[in-house]
Amino acid sequence: MFNALAVMTCLLLMSRAALAANDLTIEITKGNAQAIPIAVVPFKTDGASPSVDMAQVVADDLEHSGRFDPLARQDLIALPGSGDAINYSDWKMVNANYVVVGRIEPQNGGYKVSYELHDVLGQTRLLGQFVSASQNQLRASAHYISDQIYKKITDVRGAFSTRIAYVSATGADKNMHFTLNVADYDGYNSRQILSSSEPILSPAWSPDGQKIAYVSFEGGRPAIYVQQLASGKRVKLTSFKGINGAPAWSPDGKRLAMSLSKDGHPEIYIMDLATRGLTRITNSSAINTEPSWSPDGRKLLFTSDRSGAPQLYEYTFGGGSATRLTFTGNYNAGGHYSPDGKRVFMVTRDNGGYRIARQDLDTGRVTILTKTHWDEAPTIAPNGTMVEYATQRGTQGVLGLVSDDGKAEFVIPSTKGNVREPAWSPYTN
Repeated sequence: MFNALAVMTCLLLMSRAALAANDLTIEITKGNAQAIPIAVVPFKTDGASPSVDMAQVVADDLEHSGRFDPLARQDLIALPGSGDAINYSDWKMVNANYVVVGRIEPQNGGYKVSYELHDVLGQTRLLGQFVSASQNQLRASAHYISDQIYKKITDVRGAFSTRIAYVSATGADKNMHFTLNVADYDGYNSRQILSSSEPILSPAWSPDGQKIAYVSFEGGRPAIYVQQLASGKRVKLTSFKGINGAPAWSPDGKRLAMSLSKDGHPEIYIMDLATRGLTRITNSSAINTEPSWSPDGRKLLFTSDRSGAPQLYEYTFGGGSATRLTFTGNYNAGGHYSPDGKRVFMVTRDNGGYRIARQDLDTGRVTILTKTHWDEAPTIAPNGTMVEYATQRGTQGVLGLVSDDGKAEFVIPSTKGNVREPAWSPYTN
C-alpha cells in the first residue's frame, strides 16, 4: 500500500467497479454490547407531514457513536409524545436508561420540532428544547438534536452535524470519470463539488470548513489545488515535476504541509499560503509522505520508510530531526492525531491484512479497531469518538465507520459503485 506507486494502487482499487456520487447508507456490522440503552420514541406529527423520520435519524446517530444502544421500535413499551406522558416504571421494565420524545408541528410553511430527554433512573427531564426547520432542514435538525443529547449524557460535544468529503468515479480504465463530493457525516445529502476526467485524491478540509485542498491529475500530472466550497473558486498551489501530494492544513489555516518530489525523493514541505514560500522539513533518501498536524500545530506526523518499512515519524518544530513513533509491526502508515493530541489513528498491517489501529501516545499501546482486510485513509471525527475509513466489500470500495474503541463498526456502501478517500470536516461553529 505504501510505495512510490501508491497513487496507481489507489486508481487500480477504484477501477474495480463503476463509481458514482450518491447518498450512502450506513449498515451495522458490529454493535457495542456495553452501550447505553436509550429509547427514541417516534415523534408525534400533529397534522404535519415531515419527509424525514427525525426520531430514526436521532437513534441512528446515537448508535453510530458506539456509546448508545437504541431500543428497536418493536421493543418500545409506549409511544409518549411529551414528557408528562412518560411513565418511568414502564421504561425501567425494558431496561432503558434514557427516553427521548418529540413532537413536530406545522409552523409558517415549515415545522416546529420539540424534543425532550428524560433520565429514567433519576426520573427527571434532562433537556427540553424546540427548533424551527423547513422540509429540507429536517435531517440537519435531527443531527442537531442528536448532538445536544450526546453532549448532555456524555459531556462530549457531538459530531453528527459535521460533513465528509470523498472521491468517486464512473466508468473503468481509460473511461473513468472522477468526482469530489461532500455529504453529511452519514452519507446523506451528497453534492458534487468537482468533476474531472482525471483522478482526484487526498481531499483535506481547511480548519474553518470553508475550503478543501486536494490532488488533481487534470493537467496530466498531479497538482495540489485549494477550492472554496461556497463559490467553487479554486487555485492551483503546486504542479512541480514528480509527486505533488497529501496536502494537510495547519490548525491555524495559514500553512499547508505536503509531499513533493521536486528535488528528488518525496519529502515533506510546508507552504506558507500567504507567500507561497516552501520550507523543507525532511531530508532523506526515503519516501516521506502523508503529513498530519498535531492539534496545537507544534508537531507534524508523517509516514516514512527510512527504517526499511513504512512507519510513523514525528517532527517537532524547532526541535530538529524527526523521531520514530511506531514500532509495533512492520507497517504503520497514514497517521492522524486525535483532536486531543493523546492518540494516533493509523493503518497497520495485522495478520496479513491492513486494518485501522489506534496508538496511545502515553503508553505506546496499539489497539486494532477493524476486522476487515484492506482498510486505508482513516479520518477522525472532530470530537475524536468515531473514525471513518476506506475499505473493501468484495470487489466494491466502500466507507467504514468504527468507534474509537473498536466496539462498534458500520459499513457505508454506495449503491452505484465504489467510494474512496474520506475526509471528515472540522466543527464550523
